[in-house]
Amino acid sequence: MSEKIYIWLLQLYPSQFREAFGEEALQLFRDRVRDEKGFFARLRLWLDLLADLAISVPHQYLHLEPALATGAAQPRLYGMPSFFVLGDESPHLGAFLLGGVLTLAALGTFSILLGHPGAPARMGTIARGQLDGYARPSHQQVPQPKPQDAASAMNRSLDGVFKVDAAERRRVVDAAAAILKKHYIDRGKAQKMADGLLAHEKNGDDDAATDGAGFAALLTRQMRDVSPDRHLTLEFSQNSLPRNPMGQTTEDLARYREAMKRQNCTFERVEILPHNIGYLKLNSFPDVSVCKPTAEAAMASLNHADGIIYDLRDNRGGEPEMVALMAAYLFDHPEYWYNPRENTTDRSWTHSPVPGNRLADKPVYLLTSARTISGAEQFCYDLKMLRRATLVGETTGGAAHSGVWHRIDDHFGMGIPETRPINPFSGADWEETGVEPDIKVKATDALGAAKKLAESRLLKARKQPDGMTP
Repeated sequence: MSEKIYIWLLQLYPSQFREAFGEEALQLFRDRVRDEKGFFARLRLWLDLLADLAISVPHQYLHLEPALATGAAQPRLYGMPSFFVLGDESPHLGAFLLGGVLTLAALGTFSILLGHPGAPARMGTIARGQLDGYARPSHQQVPQPKPQDAASAMNRSLDGVFKVDAAERRRVVDAAAAILKKHYIDRGKAQKMADGLLAHEKNGDDDAATDGAGFAALLTRQMRDVSPDRHLTLEFSQNSLPRNPMGQTTEDLARYREAMKRQNCTFERVEILPHNIGYLKLNSFPDVSVCKPTAEAAMASLNHADGIIYDLRDNRGGEPEMVALMAAYLFDHPEYWYNPRENTTDRSWTHSPVPGNRLADKPVYLLTSARTISGAEQFCYDLKMLRRATLVGETTGGAAHSGVWHRIDDHFGMGIPETRPINPFSGADWEETGVEPDIKVKATDALGAAKKLAESRLLKARKQPDGMTP
């Protein structure tokens, strides 16, 4: 019931926003509902949601990024998704007023929505993808339906929604089951998911899903009921999917560069706090080919700090090369850098030492939240396992693995995690469990707690005769 209401509330957002972020927003909502137990916890959840609607809905209509407004936020289906960052500017007064009107309108329609038989099953078709940048291209091709079959199975209705018939559903389920059994990292769960998909289809559980987006969302939920893996997803695209992996276009790169320029490559704040503590708020790990100079400048500005705090509470991951680049400053020798998404390569070691760097022996604190996922979790996990940093905040989101893209037919494909190298630190990784902080506090209190820890440690170090950090 709650999910049905939330899906309808997402309809308040612009269509471009829903296509780009709808599925991710819905998954976050499901996670929050699962975690919030009791009447007052659920009430607080909905109050938070309505407050967010009042601000974010008008913000999207009035300040939508040009890249999204022009439909540019499409995934690079060969592997790493192309992503764009929305600005952080504050809404105008008119935005708040519009948000209030929209919120009241949403509340007024709850009774209608609860009984509406045609609630959409899914808000996002394939668009943005996960913001982790770890997926690799897949050249595996599953058997393709005959052109005449695909044409008869997928028809656009008068309202622009693609309809899926029984034959198409069967083909997609059969292909998804085959891909799972052949490629998914956990063979036991792969068999259970494949059997489950086939059983649901045979029992008629999929018959009500007659539109492409809703059908894809249904299959994703069925798979995640067995393996709650955020990087495991079946996606639908209204546009015909390419048959071969595609490279990033010149236009994609230009849009990405412009977005990163506006956002300072997601380096939100870089400053020296009292007691000579360096502070860096980084909201993603962007492409090294675009943002390496920004990263180097940020670290150079902190080079004379006596300690450093990385704020990753809003970091949703990014490029493994940037993760390793940022870690290189924290060691005076090449250090093994575990990545659950690939087998050991030359990229599995930090390029340490960095010439002129003075941070290799300085205390490090990482701020985390439940929103910290993927590449940001790798940064936290490896530094924790290497005992090189103290984590302060909340347990991270638990998104360790990343999917390889497999095309099923002209409109369906799936992302599926395929690699799980052996972890030399603990024999496992942070998938589903997240990375536990060393100091557990609410995310909102993490910076204050980390500053106190750093100040206390530095004070003790300065009192020692040799000035060395204990």
